Amino acid sequence: MAEKWQTAITEVKPNELRLRGYRIDELMGAKSLAEVTWLCWMGELPKPEWAPLIEAMLVASVDHGTTPPSALSARVATGTGASISQAVAAGTLSINASHGGAIEGCMLALARGVKLMHDDNVDAADAAERLLAYLKSEGKRMPGFGHRVHTNDPRTARFRELARQAGVYGDYLGLADAIERHFKEAGKPLPLNVDGAVAAVLSELGVPPLIGNAFFILPRVVGMVAHFAEERTREKVMRRIGQEDAEYDGPGPRSVE
Repeated sequence: MAEKWQTAITEVKPNELRLRGYRIDELMGAKSLAEVTWLCWMGELPKPEWAPLIEAMLVASVDHGTTPPSALSARVATGTGASISQAVAAGTLSINASHGGAIEGCMLALARGVKLMHDDNVDAADAAERLLAYLKSEGKRMPGFGHRVHTNDPRTARFRELARQAGVYGDYLGLADAIERHFKEAGKPLPLNVDGAVAAVLSELGVPPLIGNAFFILPRVVGMVAHFAEERTREKVMRRIGQEDAEYDGPGPRSVE
C-alpha cells in the first residue's frame, strides 16, 4: 500500500472545495483575486488594510510593453504557431535573474541589511553603506535598483504611498530608501525600481523570498496573454521581431475614475 503524502492547500470532497479551509464558492464574489492568491500562497487571508497593497503589487507588473524578454519570447513562440499555453510558458521561462528575478535577490539583500541594523544597532544609512560594501566585495550588484527606461519609476512612488496607508512602512522600505540615497550621493543615481519596491513591501509583510518572484510571474502572465492574442491576430507568422520596430497605436492617455 502506497504511503500517503500530506498537503495543506486544497481539500477536495464531492460537491465541496476548500482552499486553506475556506469554501471556494464562498470566497467567490467575497474576496479579490489578490486576497485569494495571498491565501493560497501564505495560508491565511491578508489583513484588510493590506489588500489594496497586494492588489497594487499584482497590477504594477502586468505589462511593460514589447521590450521585456518575456513579452518577446511569448511573441516569438506565437509566431511559430505555438498555442496560448506554449507561448505563455516560453515567456515565463525567460523570467530569470536579469528579468523579473530581482525580487528574490533584493529580498535576501534587504534581509541582510535589516539584520545589520538590529544586530549592530545602526541606522538605515549606515546599514546601507555596509550592505553595499559587502556586495561589492563579493562582486555582486544590489538587485532592485536602476531601470533601462525609467529614471523615476512612477510605480515606486505609488508603492511608498500605499505602504504608508497600510501602515507597513518599516525597516525594509526605510533601508531601500537609504540605499537609493546612497547611490545618489555617490553620483550613481540608481532609483528603486518596481522589483525593488515589491521586494521591500513583501519583506515588510513577511513573505518568504522563496516565492517573491511569483509576485512578478503571476501578473506578467496577464500581459503575455495579450501579446499572444495580438501577435496571432495582427502579425504574420515567423516575422522578424525587433524591439526598436514596435510602435504603440492604442488608446491615448486615460484617467482612472
